[in-house]
Amino acid sequence: MENINVTEQNITTTLEKNYMPYAMSVIISRAIPEIDGFKPSHRKLLFTMYSMGLLTGARTKSANVVGQTMKLNPHGDMAIYETLVRLTRSYGALLHPFIDSKGNFGKQYSRDMKYAAPRYTEVKLDRIAGELFSELEKNAVDFVDNYDGTMKEPVLLPTTFPNILVNPNQGIAVGMASNICSFNLKEICEAVVHFINDENVDLTQYIKAPDFSTGGSLIYNEKEIREIYETGRGSFKLRAKYRYDKKNSCIEVYEIPYTTSSEAIIDAIVQLVKSGKIKDITDIRDETDLEGLKITIDIKKSADPDELMNKLYKLTPLEDSFSCNFNILINGVPRVMGIKEIFREWINFRVNCIKRVTMFDIENKSKKLHLLLGLQKILLDIDKAIRIIRNTEKDSDVIPNLMKAFDIDQVQAEFVAEIKLRNLNREYILNRVGEIETLQEEIAELKSVYESDKKIKKIIIKQLNEIAKKYGQPRKTEIVYKDLVEEITEEHFIEEYNVKLFLTEQNYIKKIPLVSLRANPEQKLKEGDRIIQEIDGKNKDDLLLFSNKCTVYKIKVHELEDHKASVLGEYLANKLNLEEDEKIIYIVSTSDYNGYMLFSFENGKIAKIDMASYATKTNRKKLVNAYSNLSRLINIMHIDNDTNLVAYSDIGKVLVFNTSEISSKSTRDSQGVQVLKQKNNSRMVEIKTLDEAGLTDPDYYRTKNIPAVGCYLKKEDARKNQIEMDLGKGKL
Repeated sequence: MENINVTEQNITTTLEKNYMPYAMSVIISRAIPEIDGFKPSHRKLLFTMYSMGLLTGARTKSANVVGQTMKLNPHGDMAIYETLVRLTRSYGALLHPFIDSKGNFGKQYSRDMKYAAPRYTEVKLDRIAGELFSELEKNAVDFVDNYDGTMKEPVLLPTTFPNILVNPNQGIAVGMASNICSFNLKEICEAVVHFINDENVDLTQYIKAPDFSTGGSLIYNEKEIREIYETGRGSFKLRAKYRYDKKNSCIEVYEIPYTTSSEAIIDAIVQLVKSGKIKDITDIRDETDLEGLKITIDIKKSADPDELMNKLYKLTPLEDSFSCNFNILINGVPRVMGIKEIFREWINFRVNCIKRVTMFDIENKSKKLHLLLGLQKILLDIDKAIRIIRNTEKDSDVIPNLMKAFDIDQVQAEFVAEIKLRNLNREYILNRVGEIETLQEEIAELKSVYESDKKIKKIIIKQLNEIAKKYGQPRKTEIVYKDLVEEITEEHFIEEYNVKLFLTEQNYIKKIPLVSLRANPEQKLKEGDRIIQEIDGKNKDDLLLFSNKCTVYKIKVHELEDHKASVLGEYLANKLNLEEDEKIIYIVSTSDYNGYMLFSFENGKIAKIDMASYATKTNRKKLVNAYSNLSRLINIMHIDNDTNLVAYSDIGKVLVFNTSEISSKSTRDSQGVQVLKQKNNSRMVEIKTLDEAGLTDPDYYRTKNIPAVGCYLKKEDARKNQIEMDLGKGKL
């Protein structure tokens, strides 16, 4: 067996020697953009195209560009081509593409629409790309050697506008990431101008919100936007835009969030239809063509398109979030910055670029001025200069002789000596010398600019205004204020339909859709059980279940299973976790909590409780003290409006009254109002509606005011009541 040398090393040492250099390389050289708005891969590609003369020339094959870029970026031709694709106008990922393209480059909004091979496509630099290379040849930025030292490339591009915020940029490094959204060019330029004049400016006045090449709608939340502007972190929501074609009963989605793709949206909708969560969609297809994106959703004619889209916003990438992380490399150090900080760093960068360009011009003009000052001295005696040149025996002595004769330095002497013979005339020399004054003025002006940040910032402002005017375009992403957006909850996904609810004596409840009830109306019950209440409701209603323990339980009707008449239903003791001797005695289905609850007690009192007292802001399932327990409850009733009722006592007294005579209470366990007066320890034993009572002369039992003892039941009413009782018992 071979001997294997194993070197022990601390984990910290291993990380320091191996992991950290790799991590820093990814952060600095690959993933995180710099203040010019580019990663190295973008910058190398664009500079190569600039060097190839593609800013003004005709298009060339993409393969040619890829091949040339490999001299600066030796990471594989497909990686370079993918970078190129993203920067093209055809791909549509950028608000302001830098590459004018011809051929199939795919689309940013499509996952499966692939780009053609580089040998089939053609590219050149777009017009706006000229702003990236402004005065690059005048030493605007530093240049460094490429990877093998055979070429020079710029460290940054001297872009004349804050490209870092105009086009989106995303990168994932080791232990950190960057995700910068795009903003409208005109808005950004205007904001920078105002920021230069006043750093305390409110940016929301000029930068309305992020803007994306794919359009769509942005749900505007001022708090979220301000947080992003101030910290560089946060998120906001983007929505697709759609139109409804009523004639063909279909929805056409024509703009989608920047963060998703048409395929992802279609896949999500298909899954919803298959799972049964969405039932109004009959078909979906991608009809994207040369005119742009279009996802067509066929829907049922009975469907509400707006309501359906609200559901799809909630359940699919038709609504998506963009998480911001404005992480930018500044002098090789990654920093998460708000927009004002980014503006400040970019302005400093541009000030430095302009200073370098200005110094370049100063130096060049100073050199020219120096030569012309020497030429000016020659003007005093041109013939003398000619004689010196003609009479000097050795070529090497010409320069020293001119220097001595005219008191000029070597550079000036060499310039004079190199003048063509045909130019040794007074007119030529006078014209050249005449430039001296102009040059002196220009140099003085340049020096004043170089020494004044204020003047440099004026230049920046002028450039930004020109760029905004030249390249500015309307917003593509529509702003929709949050207050105008309907909040989608789970409630929106519950199907609404009419139901019948049956409560039985042995605590079973059945929810039966009316359609099912019509098909089989006969109810199956447990032996010895009977239906004690039957009510109408809707599937989205709240269901209040009152128990004999002065408690009300609250559930949603849709939380009950749909049943057929042929089943027993759900056992409430298990459903509600009732106490051992607790029973549900009354149920109410409501959607708006309108009306009143009437609680009638043995002591003759009736409590009229506003239904709103049972509505809760939180989703509470159980409310104690739902009604008073000071006297035995004999009846519970829900009424929408005031109505006539009939009260019966155990001494044969009957009282007709209207519930409007009972003042409503908000306290749920209120004792109520005395309605039926007690006489000789009498008790109230029954409450009926006037229709149920069937009294021949109801006014006979009415009194001017309540409380009242009531009147004895008339013989005819007593006989009628007895007949009804007998009928109920099956005697007749």
